[in-house]
Amino acid sequence: MRPTRKTQVFPISSILVGVLVIPLVVLLVIFLMQSTAFRSSLFSSSSWGTTWNPVASNDTSNSRSNYSVTSSTEDIWQPQPSQAPVFTFANNQRGAPAPAPQIFGVDDEVQETITQQVGPNKTRFMSGSSQLEKLEASLGRARSSIREAANVRNKISTHQDPDYVPRGPIYRNPNAFHRSYLEMENLFKIYVYEEGEVPIFHDGPCRSIYSSEGRFIHEMEKGNMYRTRDPDKALVYFLPFSVARMVRYMYVPDSKDRHGMKLAIIDYVNLIAQKHPFWNRSLGADHFMLSCHDWGPFTTSFVPLLFHNSIRVLCNANTSEGFNPSKDSSFPEINLKTSEMSGLGGQPPSSRSTLAFFAGGLHGHIRSLLLNEWKGKDRDVRVYEKLPRGVSYEKMLKGSKFCLCPSGYEVASPRVVEAIYAECIPVLISDGYIPPFSDVLDWKTFSVQVPVKNISDIKNILMSISSRQYLRTQRRVKEVQRHFLVNGPPKRYDVFHMIVHSIWLRRLNIRIQDLLI
Repeated sequence: MRPTRKTQVFPISSILVGVLVIPLVVLLVIFLMQSTAFRSSLFSSSSWGTTWNPVASNDTSNSRSNYSVTSSTEDIWQPQPSQAPVFTFANNQRGAPAPAPQIFGVDDEVQETITQQVGPNKTRFMSGSSQLEKLEASLGRARSSIREAANVRNKISTHQDPDYVPRGPIYRNPNAFHRSYLEMENLFKIYVYEEGEVPIFHDGPCRSIYSSEGRFIHEMEKGNMYRTRDPDKALVYFLPFSVARMVRYMYVPDSKDRHGMKLAIIDYVNLIAQKHPFWNRSLGADHFMLSCHDWGPFTTSFVPLLFHNSIRVLCNANTSEGFNPSKDSSFPEINLKTSEMSGLGGQPPSSRSTLAFFAGGLHGHIRSLLLNEWKGKDRDVRVYEKLPRGVSYEKMLKGSKFCLCPSGYEVASPRVVEAIYAECIPVLISDGYIPPFSDVLDWKTFSVQVPVKNISDIKNILMSISSRQYLRTQRRVKEVQRHFLVNGPPKRYDVFHMIVHSIWLRRLNIRIQDLLI
């Protein structure tokens, strides 16, 4: 008799458990792999480029470069520098779009999942709304308010303000800017991470060409404006490291070894990501760093998410090195020799006898071209590598009609603000440079921009500007000056507030969802 085969029989309950559990596990894995932050736009998703790569190295192969959340390059939103949300501060009636793509490409439908309208101009939060949803709802209302203000094409803001009312062509849209500024003062909160020790963190130089970096860090550390101690109430998160201080304390001159700086950045972001939920929640999209050092853009390349996702506030705003105006912000390089500004203003237009002036050493190929073409060759275009003895640099600025501001090794130059302080029309000579606050300010109305290829034609370009046009442009330089002033403590609409406003604009251009609540 053939022996019978013993067959193992599984209980029905075990089979049902397996059928239910396996799909749930698969769904959970897919869910956790999805990005929790996304940037919205009126463009279709297929229009975004995914091949843009920074010039600087993105090598993060070091064993210490582990992130709590990783993402492939294809998963990161990477618009080309020329792309922008449809809605900007640019006045469509004047033609040219803003050179710096900026705000408001956000689908209003997001608000439907967060708020309910209960009457005219009244909104209540739906039950169960998280703190983040409430913040996003407030941003939605701010966007709507600014959009409405942007439809007013007046040359002067219609909003009341005891200190200053933006007006005139120096602004792309005075009414929209003013409304946005007032919304910022009312809503914007910044959380400053407390991790890290001085002098690399929470500190920076307040005198020298890097003073913009140090002054901003110091003002944020004081906590008198915009800062919140409650991270759940913040709209953005500040990574308070100073690249200028890193170079001073961690880099050996001429060694070309920036490995220590690389580890410092990687370890700091890794610490923030492990200790707080906010970096992982947005993949860094609502975080910002700020640097006026030439190496600022390069240091962010050590952390790909910092480079591609985060708001980078940079003096070295060079589109050829990965600066993306739709998410990154340009701010001015200001060379403070003392703790306070001095010597604002200059000669009246009728007393400015010099057509154009520049003094500076060989510092990059653009200056080399300028010096080779104009050094000591023309009485009207006075270009020096070194000023003659007894000639004052400040007096030359104050006595010239146009001040030449060529890029050095990097695109930013403190001469731009020096010219504005001296009420001398700045002549920007660069390729790929995004001037500060150009999402709000129309630089074409108070400066002259000369491509590098036209250096030999500078005199003809400047001589072709009529007396009437010169006087009008010079008057606008005086008007725009308030936005570049350094005050202690800061005053409304000065350079500190304009830097904060540029960050506010970038935050308006994104929305964050917390999928893990």
